Amino acid sequence: MAVPTLTAEQKSEALKKAHAVRSQRTQLRNQLKTGAVSVEAVLNRMDDEVVRGMKVLYLLESLPKVGKRTARRIMADIGIDESRRLQGLGSRQRDALVAKLT
Repeated sequence: MAVPTLTAEQKSEALKKAHAVRSQRTQLRNQLKTGAVSVEAVLNRMDDEVVRGMKVLYLLESLPKVGKRTARRIMADIGIDESRRLQGLGSRQRDALVAKLT
């Protein structure tokens, strides 16, 4: 499949959209770090583009007292691949994740 050719204006709009999503994702990670929002609340927002595109590993690493090793261990225990995004989680994996973290 050929990659579509974008005009300069389309590229600019795509870059703006990507920047906005990254900024919102950073805000969400900061809210997770401070405890202002819970993992369960984030997983209930699966209709949000910002949440759907976030990697599970980044979500876990954003939690207080959870580093890279702990996040990877949690994912391995549940059976989630390290490259998985939140939109790719099944309902059982989401439930197991919430149960493990609460």
